[in-house]
Amino acid sequence: MTDTPHLFRPITLRGITARNRVVISPMCQYSAHEGHLEDWHLVNLGRFAIGGAGIVFTEATAVQKSGRITHGCPGLWTDSQIVGHARVAQFALTHGAIPAIQLGHAGRKSGMQRPWFGNGPLNEADFARGDMPWPPVGPSEIPVAEGWPVPHALTGEDIAALVADFVAATRRAQAAGYKIVEIHGAHGYLIHSFLSPLSNKRTDRYGGDLEGRMRLALEVAAAVRAAWPEDLPVFFRTSAVDGDPEGWTLPDTVELAKRLKEIGVDVMDCSSSGIAGAATASGGGKRQPGFQVPFAEEVRREARMPTMAVGLITHPQQAEDILAAGRADLIAIGREALVDPMWALHAAKALGHDSGYGTWPVQSGWWLAVRDKTSDLYRPE
Repeated sequence: MTDTPHLFRPITLRGITARNRVVISPMCQYSAHEGHLEDWHLVNLGRFAIGGAGIVFTEATAVQKSGRITHGCPGLWTDSQIVGHARVAQFALTHGAIPAIQLGHAGRKSGMQRPWFGNGPLNEADFARGDMPWPPVGPSEIPVAEGWPVPHALTGEDIAALVADFVAATRRAQAAGYKIVEIHGAHGYLIHSFLSPLSNKRTDRYGGDLEGRMRLALEVAAAVRAAWPEDLPVFFRTSAVDGDPEGWTLPDTVELAKRLKEIGVDVMDCSSSGIAGAATASGGGKRQPGFQVPFAEEVRREARMPTMAVGLITHPQQAEDILAAGRADLIAIGREALVDPMWALHAAKALGHDSGYGTWPVQSGWWLAVRDKTSDLYRPE
């Protein structure tokens, strides 16, 4: 074990063990139909399991129909959606990966355009395509930005129904065969919008000071933890900072992490920003390799709980160095996995963990071993 790169050391979380520390981050595909996963999702996610990742996350999945980011986003608000998720989960397990799902509600950003149509509020062109709007919701009647619809401020009854729907979706996720559930509390979606003082101007028990603004996140986490099997882990994705001095801050995130840990959340997945504008906005900070790693490091140290680092981690040695320095416990790979679905297997070779093709699926590994022996690769003069 001491000679094994940190990236390829198994990690045990409650009753499951992932074969390595490579996690495929949730990446929206905007290709579901009425919230149901299609063949695209099975093939897209299946290639990451074949590619050697330890944990594979299904994209953000809505707990309510009106909680989808776009008309193309998946859900688990009805039992008929379990079947598509079960195909994904079973395929991942069969090929050695831990299947995981991210549950959430888009809140003020629900019912927006698919990104290739503009990534903003729906307009006449979207209506012509059949993507009709629905009323968004949030903590207060504050839109995402100028030109966005004004959300309905959730009532106490609405919040109780939301928590119940998180529980129902969690139970469906278990029925589908997922082994990790993550609560989406980042990127300006509903839970994050309750956390941030920029979007939460409530004067009731779900607003005001930090305690009030954390209440929804903590209630959802407690309800999900209670509904999820005791031997399976719960993750929480956070936007560690809003990127605005008047907004959500890293000390706030640390305090939230401590409270989530008390509830039984096992891992903090540390992203950032997105409270206004696109979910991938950098909050005014410069995007550079590993720009969010300091958030995972701070939460890990101060809250004394495992963290997952995400954001422009692209090179195997970069991932290895993060883990070796104790800055995080898991490495989430996103768009780099779209470029190279076999990223984990290539990383094993790059770090000296696999000198041949021993970690590759046997169906392709034996072909490649022969290729290496017999191929005279073209080399331009």
